[in-house]
Amino acid sequence: IERVLDQEKAISQVLKADKKTRHLVPSWQDVDVMESVKKALSPLKDFTDALSGEDYVSISYVKPVLHLLKVNILSLNDEDTELTKTMKTSILAYLTDKYQDPTTDDLLDMASLVDPRFKTQYIDKDKIEGITNQSFYPTSDQQPTSSTSTSTSQSPDEGQTPPKKAKRSLASFLKASGVVSASAATTSASSSLKEAIEGELKGYLSTPNAESEVDPLGWWKVHEANFPRVSQLARKYLCIPATSAPSERAFSTGGIIVTCQRATLKPDKVIQLVFLSKNL
Repeated sequence: IERVLDQEKAISQVLKADKKTRHLVPSWQDVDVMESVKKALSPLKDFTDALSGEDYVSISYVKPVLHLLKVNILSLNDEDTELTKTMKTSILAYLTDKYQDPTTDDLLDMASLVDPRFKTQYIDKDKIEGITNQSFYPTSDQQPTSSTSTSTSQSPDEGQTPPKKAKRSLASFLKASGVVSASAATTSASSSLKEAIEGELKGYLSTPNAESEVDPLGWWKVHEANFPRVSQLARKYLCIPATSAPSERAFSTGGIIVTCQRATLKPDKVIQLVFLSKNL
């Protein structure tokens, strides 16, 4: 559309020169429609290209980009035509519906949190505590189970008489006391781990935000020793691509490798060739 508008005069002259194509000359209504579409969609092109990259971190950009689109890029102006306003409203409604899934929203919040350029800047204040508790602190179902429950659940084989219950001795009481002490020690260790995590997270959030042009992976390479647990989450989340474009490029590479003249390649060989093509 941009190219047609730039060359609109030349296109009109060429079409007018031939009687068979004069009816294709763009009218002023056609030009208005194209200008309205261009005004609504042209700002999205740069963001689409940026989020479709695969040589840099992209997942943490989603929250800032959505915020920028809602506040600035796709906000309605008095100068907009009705078509432009309709398109902007439809795009915002689509994006809101696409990213309102709680699981997706939590993932984007975590990716933004572990990016030193953004942290909690684009996360709702009422969700910050929940996100940190869910991702940083161990849950109860992750605690190791006691081995005593396994031993007591075993039933005697059929045909064997169960052993008589022996009287409890002083040693058994001391052993039970030791189990209680071990349980208390586990609780104390869990409490100290939570305090360590809280201290590390507060230290990370209190550091100044990195510059917008800083590579977050390079930043974490330097500060990994200072925030080891947060760096593990950064390694987990920042590797996620923001769009499906990288995987689609991999399929396109496979289509270039497997052709009609190379249709008998084994699957393992195709995987190796795609890997070499994408990494060399």
